[in-house]
Amino acid sequence: MTPSRAALLVVDVQRDFCPGGVLPVERGDKVVPALNRIIGAFEDMGLPIFFTRDWHPPNHISFNGRGGPWPPHCVQGTRGAEFHPDLLIPPDAKIISKGNNPQLEAYSGFQGTGLEARLRRAGVDEIFLGGLTTDYCVKESVIDARRGGFSVEVLRDCIRPVDVKPGDGARALKEMLKAGAKLTTSSEAIKLLASTQQ
Repeated sequence: MTPSRAALLVVDVQRDFCPGGVLPVERGDKVVPALNRIIGAFEDMGLPIFFTRDWHPPNHISFNGRGGPWPPHCVQGTRGAEFHPDLLIPPDAKIISKGNNPQLEAYSGFQGTGLEARLRRAGVDEIFLGGLTTDYCVKESVIDARRGGFSVEVLRDCIRPVDVKPGDGARALKEMLKAGAKLTTSSEAIKLLASTQQ
């Protein structure tokens, strides 16, 4: 792996998906310390960091008021759409907003965002990925990244499932592995990246 070609993708670590939010993931906030460690490592090594966020209009098609499966969440400009307050956001990180078309669902960070083109321009061919939730936006982002030809390392200590149906998170991991992603941890990833810098 060439260090300049690795990027970190942090998916949807927003208030509404953490305890106290309208769509809370159990222990969703517990991904933040591990994510902060790897965010800091990428920042120290000058490697690109991308954050995705749900950025829905008030009338988004995924909301139950329009027949969708979810209560209104991560509405543009609201407190719930903010990143978790303890999440480290480096000043040169790139913020990718998704789900901002009211007529289109967008679980994947690659859907209608231009993320793939931005990664290509940055020379990225390997993505380290963590965030929320394992069984929706993480899974779909991983599968799209693999479809685009990127190598993907899923940071298993930096993800949590919503588990609408029991076992959804475990099934999502199997789908990601089937798509060709690999599982690692933030600590293992930091060691790997550090070894390539020497």
